Amino acid sequence: MSKEPETRNTYKIHENGKVGEVQIADEVVAIIAGLAATEVKGVSAMSGNITNELVGKLGMKNLSKGVKVLVSPDAVSVDMALTLEYGYGIPETAKQVQEKVKLAIENMTGLQVSEVNIRIAGVNIVKE
Repeated sequence: MSKEPETRNTYKIHENGKVGEVQIADEVVAIIAGLAATEVKGVSAMSGNITNELVGKLGMKNLSKGVKVLVSPDAVSVDMALTLEYGYGIPETAKQVQEKVKLAIENMTGLQVSEVNIRIAGVNIVKE
C-alpha cells in the first residue's frame, strides 16, 4: 500500500544543515498570526467564513480563523479579518495588530513578512 504525499504547503527555512532541515506548514504561520492578533487590546475575535463560524460555535477552536497566508520564497503576506471591541480606534488598533503579527512571525519562523493586511469585519458591542 503506497502512502499518498502530504498536500499541505510547507516551507523550508533551513536546508543542508548538519542535522537536517526545518519545514514550516503554512497553517502554522496562520496560527501564529491569529494568536498575535488576539493579544492586541481592542481585538475581540478573528472573523472567518460561515464554516469557521459554525465550527467555532460547536466548540472546536480554529486558531487560524480569518487568516490567509501567502508564503513566497522571498516573503510572507498575511490577510486577516478581525472583529474589534467598541470604543477602540480602528487605525490605532489595526496598526498595533500589523506590528505584532509581523514581529511574531519573523521572530518565531525567521521568515520575512512583506505585508499584513487587516479587514475589519465587525464591531463587538457589549452591553453592561
